[in-house]
Amino acid sequence: MSAKITNISNLIKPAIFHVNSTFNNTLIVISDLKGNILFSGSGGTIGLKGSKRSTGFASQNTANLLSKKAYKAGIRSVYVLVKGFGNGRELCLRGITMAKLKIINIKDITPIPHNGCRVRKKRRV
Repeated sequence: MSAKITNISNLIKPAIFHVNSTFNNTLIVISDLKGNILFSGSGGTIGLKGSKRSTGFASQNTANLLSKKAYKAGIRSVYVLVKGFGNGRELCLRGITMAKLKIINIKDITPIPHNGCRVRKKRRV
């Protein structure tokens, strides 16, 4: 009987870390390279409610929690796609690196209009 040899490259595959940062929340989705969703989370999934979800603390903890889940699933390196202008853009990257995941590439995919819809009125405080 011969021992079954497993290919290490099949066990350790990179994943895509989608970060959608809005002004009210930060949504994070981890998918494989084909686009199949593996893990997802937001500020509400870690137990925060209301305006606390829009903080950088919420995005960092959410990214850290999902990164630890991905690490246990065998993911060691990630591509990061960032969308939006919220508070959690940079802090979620810190949460990813705290969980020992290697960031291969960071790409900003924020949609920028070329004179599209009318902008919301400016807030007067």
